[in-house]
Amino acid sequence: MTRLEQRAFDPARDRLFAVGDLVDRGPESLACLELLQQPWFHSICGNHEAMMVDALLHGRQFDLWMLNGGEWIYELNIDRIARLCDRLVAGLPYGIEVETAQGRVGLIHAEVPGDDWRQVAAGDARTMLWARERLEQWRTDPVRGIDQVVCGHTPVKTPVRLGNILYIDTGAYFTGNLTLIELGELFQAG
Repeated sequence: MTRLEQRAFDPARDRLFAVGDLVDRGPESLACLELLQQPWFHSICGNHEAMMVDALLHGRQFDLWMLNGGEWIYELNIDRIARLCDRLVAGLPYGIEVETAQGRVGLIHAEVPGDDWRQVAAGDARTMLWARERLEQWRTDPVRGIDQVVCGHTPVKTPVRLGNILYIDTGAYFTGNLTLIELGELFQAG
């Protein structure tokens, strides 16, 4: 919130988009979840939200979630978290497309399936939530069907651009370095 204030964020006219992992990454998981109730805040589903939904709503892989940061729920009312999870998190999309004056920007947590944005609607959730191959292989070929893509999931020291993709997860939980970008600036840098 401090970073938004520094950037003169105005909730009456601005929107904030997140690339997932609102939970399990610091002491303010509940506050981050509650942002989903704000009309100016939009997020896609990250692998940590998916683990939370699986554990709390479907009774699956609870231990996996706990091993990956889910223990914060023990400090809060678990029933309240489950209600928020059901109401706000379970319906998060895997991808969001944002129209800007410069072109279309796709937001996805990990990777675009099949290197084609049009695959997001019916694509493999595992790829969209967990994949790291494109960044690990340093592939610069563009994702088709979209002008620019913004990804999270894989921490990088500073934002990394590969083709029309920008990886922005600078490990805020570990480093304190939260990356905020103006979507229109993607086209100036691209």
